Amino acid sequence: MRRTPARLVALCAGLGLLLSACVLSLTHTLPAVAHAQLAPRPNVVLFIADDLAWADTGAYGNPKVGTPNIDRLAREGMKFTHAFVTISSCSPSRASMITGRYPHATDAEQLHWPLPAAQVTFVEKLKAAGYWTGASGKWHMGAAIKDRFDVVDDPGEAGFQTDPKTGKMLAADDSGAAGWLPLLRQRPKGKPFFLWLAALDPHRDYAENSIPRPHRPADVIVPPHLPDTPEVRGELALYYDEIARLDDNVGKVLAELDRQGVADDTLILFISDNGRPFPGAKTTMYDEGIRTPLLSRWPARVGKGRVANGLVSSVDLAPTILELAGVPVPPTVQGRSFARMLADPSVTTRDEMFAEKNWHDYEDRVRAVRTDRFKYIRNEYADLAGTPSADAGRSPSMDAIRRLHASGGLTPLQARIFVAPRPAEELYDVVADPQETVNLASDPRHAATLADLRRRLDTWQRDTGDVRPACRTPDEFDRVTGKPLPGRKLPRTPKADVVCPPR
Repeated sequence: MRRTPARLVALCAGLGLLLSACVLSLTHTLPAVAHAQLAPRPNVVLFIADDLAWADTGAYGNPKVGTPNIDRLAREGMKFTHAFVTISSCSPSRASMITGRYPHATDAEQLHWPLPAAQVTFVEKLKAAGYWTGASGKWHMGAAIKDRFDVVDDPGEAGFQTDPKTGKMLAADDSGAAGWLPLLRQRPKGKPFFLWLAALDPHRDYAENSIPRPHRPADVIVPPHLPDTPEVRGELALYYDEIARLDDNVGKVLAELDRQGVADDTLILFISDNGRPFPGAKTTMYDEGIRTPLLSRWPARVGKGRVANGLVSSVDLAPTILELAGVPVPPTVQGRSFARMLADPSVTTRDEMFAEKNWHDYEDRVRAVRTDRFKYIRNEYADLAGTPSADAGRSPSMDAIRRLHASGGLTPLQARIFVAPRPAEELYDVVADPQETVNLASDPRHAATLADLRRRLDTWQRDTGDVRPACRTPDEFDRVTGKPLPGRKLPRTPKADVVCPPR
């Protein structure tokens, strides 16, 4: 007869067996989750950058940006080279991370829609398991789930939302990191902790002299999807400045963990919510929009300088953190844990990743599936242009892009933000064509690949309940100027209260 843990304990006590023998027997009998809880549970710090492109740190190959602390995370831990977010849009991306669900399944898939109270987050599961939980910096998920944390330091929405009348952002602390150290210092001792540290950097709008030694426009690396103009270089330099400020704030947290003597037992995860806030990147389904930096450091468990090349999605953060904390993963979670990759970077946990685009300042609906070699994009509202986010749309960079477009001075890659109608389907070989410029959807040599990825996307949409809305959402900004339209109001109407206009 199989002995239960309780019977084993009684038997060990009655026979006077050595403690080591009892522990050995119990270890092989307890369920896997309970066994995980016997080991010390890690503290967890999750850094979330705001609009940081995957390639714009030293760790990911950009030597022109000053990121010594982010680079240190890669040097002392693991770098994921093929990590992706589920959506290239700020608040839906965060809702996806905290629930472990795809944006459309959170009922907060449009920008500024609040996450409903009915949604289950991994944070409340940590809290119930004995973790002290705190959040500081950009919140952007509504008020209904703030009670999932012990403490929420929300600096407000001025740093990332625009005034409905002027279109400008106003923020007393435009880094979003002023509360990070105070939060870490107020944690109760003797309990594992989880910190959600969300920066406002490097989100627009930009200002001169945000750091003591600003980057020079002449030194920036202009990506191929942007034209090389003085306006673009100037804004990229300011964007680099905010990345450097973010890096400095990450370094302060690392130093505080060292000072408190808990660095070795703390799992650090660093990720961005979406891509670079420039035309052709943020809000797109191209890698410039959805590919993200993902770094992990845990000195007690993760080896130094490791590189994991397998596909990982931001929807996988929730189950990974819960598994490592020894907490059961709730059935609501749609992601897959990549905990095994932290022990062995050669492990793969998924064959494809899925992403979506929904309303973000302007209406759109796009779905995508990406493998290690191919990406398939389905433009469900193909009649609409892929207009950049409004903050990028009213920028000096976009002014220069419009002038060049009018004179025929853009490359096809740079000009595709103006294309309407768009192809209903796009297929790219992301290995041979990393900029995703050659659409293979009509190439008969790739018909089998196209059919396979269509099927995978159809299956995902069916399994996750992804249904096209009954009506389209009106734009809230002018697609040419990026300025707010007269009917715009904040806060936006939540999904549950949206009513389609009569036909």
